[in-house]
Amino acid sequence: MDTTDNGLDRSIGERIRALRSRHDLTLDELSRRSGVSRAMISRIERAEASPTAALLARLCEALGLSLSAFFADDGAAGSPLIRRADQKLWRDPHTGYLRRSVSPSGTASRVDIVEVEFPPHARVSFPPREESRVMTQHVWLFEGVLEMVFEGVIHTLHPGDCLYMDLGDAFDFHNPSDKPARYAVILDRGR
Repeated sequence: MDTTDNGLDRSIGERIRALRSRHDLTLDELSRRSGVSRAMISRIERAEASPTAALLARLCEALGLSLSAFFADDGAAGSPLIRRADQKLWRDPHTGYLRRSVSPSGTASRVDIVEVEFPPHARVSFPPREESRVMTQHVWLFEGVLEMVFEGVIHTLHPGDCLYMDLGDAFDFHNPSDKPARYAVILDRGR
């Protein structure tokens, strides 16, 4: 995917449209499955709007993908090595968090690794998602402080801490500090 903002918006829109077509979904059907309005999906597909992380995650789930799989190259050869310069970047337009897809795409692995730089005082909330009950993730903090609200409990993570969670449950990422937090998300797409 193109990493310029306008090019990235266009790539995201084209990818959603192609996936929707591949699944024979109308805008209304994707809207119903994802809980995202038909108008917003249409605006994203036309690159007139940039989806937030939470919104894009809901669309991906409705299309049967993780965020990592969404950003992976379709049909790309399964090289076991991906150089940092070739790893896909995406910035959430709402929070400014920077997401790097670390795992090589096109391999047989069901594990995706993502590196995130989370800005000071940023917050992202994900609603419960029944369709994601087969996926789990570990959040491993490298720098800064991160508050994870999961199953009604606030878990404050410090460098080196790791939190395991089921992706079907509601959860929040929050950086309560004045410094960026840097962490890895290790996503397992199937139990």
